[in-house]
Order: sequence, then C-alpha cells, then structure tokens
Amino acid sequence: MIFNLLQVTTDVVAEPIQQEMRLSLIDMATKGGWLMLVLMILSIIAIYIFGNKWWLIRKAGKIDKNFMNDIHDFIHDGKIKSALDLCQKYDSPVARLVEKGIERIGRPLQDIQTAVENMGNVEVARLEKGLPMLATIAGGAPMIGFLGTVTGMIEAFFRMSTAGNNIDITLLSGGIYEAMVTTVGGLFVGIIAYFGYNFLTSQISNLVFKMENTTIEFIDMLHEPAEK
Repeated sequence: MIFNLLQVTTDVVAEPIQQEMRLSLIDMATKGGWLMLVLMILSIIAIYIFGNKWWLIRKAGKIDKNFMNDIHDFIHDGKIKSALDLCQKYDSPVARLVEKGIERIGRPLQDIQTAVENMGNVEVARLEKGLPMLATIAGGAPMIGFLGTVTGMIEAFFRMSTAGNNIDITLLSGGIYEAMVTTVGGLFVGIIAYFGYNFLTSQISNLVFKMENTTIEFIDMLHEPAEK
C-alpha cells in the first residue's frame, strides 16, 4: 500500500513536470529572437514563389497531343488563320512558339527559325522568373540561422562575463536557446527552398525540351512543301 501511494505521488509530480517540458513549434519560434521573424518572412516568400511557379509550369505544359498534327493539316491546306486561332486557344509556350513561326510564314526559313528561337528565349525567361530569389533564400536562410547562432552565443558569454562569481545556468540558457532555434529555423527554410528550387528547375528543363522538339518539328514541317 505504501508502495502504491508513493507510485501515485510520483506520477502526480512527474505529470506536471512533463507538461512543463513540452514545447510547441510556435513557442520555439517566438523564443528564437527577432531573426525568426526574418526567417518566417523568407519562408512565406519561398512558398509563394514555389506555388506560383509550380502552377504556371503545370499550366504551361498542358496542350493537346494532336496539336502539331492539326497545325500540320492547317498549314498544308493553306488555312493560316485557322492555325493561328488554334495556337491562340492554348495559353502555352509551345503554342506561342508555333504562333510566332506561323506569323512569319512567307519569309526565309532562317528568319522564321530565328523568330521562333527568340520567342523561346522569352518564354524560358518568363518561366525562370522568381527562381533566383528562391535560390537566394535556399542559400541565405541557413546563413541567417547561423547568424542567430553567433549572436545568441555572444549574448550567452556576455551574460557570463558580467555575472562575476554568480554564474547561473539560467544566464546562459536564453542565449544558447536562441542560438539553437535560429539554426534549426534557418536550415528548415533553406532545405525547403532548396528542394523546391531543384524541383522547379527540373520541371522547366522538361518543358524546354518539349519546346525544342516542337521547334524542330515545326521547321521540318515548313520544309515539306519544298521537298514535294
């Protein structure tokens, strides 16, 4: 009975202690110092850029698989206006490349190819807009986190130096806590931005490859009448 009473008493005492040791992510962020606010802003920017570019790339890659076959039929039937209308139906870089080439029909093939390639460069630049910022966040967020580590440790040692002989662990815990939290926050934001940047880059590369194939197919299409 005495053993059961002691066990119950121990559980009652241990439960509040365990509850006090629990720490939520929000509490951790708020106690990490003002640099956590900077990291939070960077994380919001990174998420916005990733979501916006992902939606744009996903939308740009959608086009009917029979698109080029229809363009081929229209051009060889002399229905240039119908081919242009079909291109304007799709909000896609591939369609805009073909549209630019169709608008140049009647000029030398070299001029048509140059116009299509220039349009391709414009489309690639539009797709890549915002990615340098995401790459900057991927590299800069961990550095900001390490900056918080340094400032936190400086604060901890400053408290130690001014405490004299009354050194207490609580004097150091605040600075060390801030140092560790900002490091974790910086790495967390940097890792998310890094993976997001690489994912978007790979998606853009796939889309650029599709645009290049379309350009080659379109130029070959224009050579066909001369070969017959």
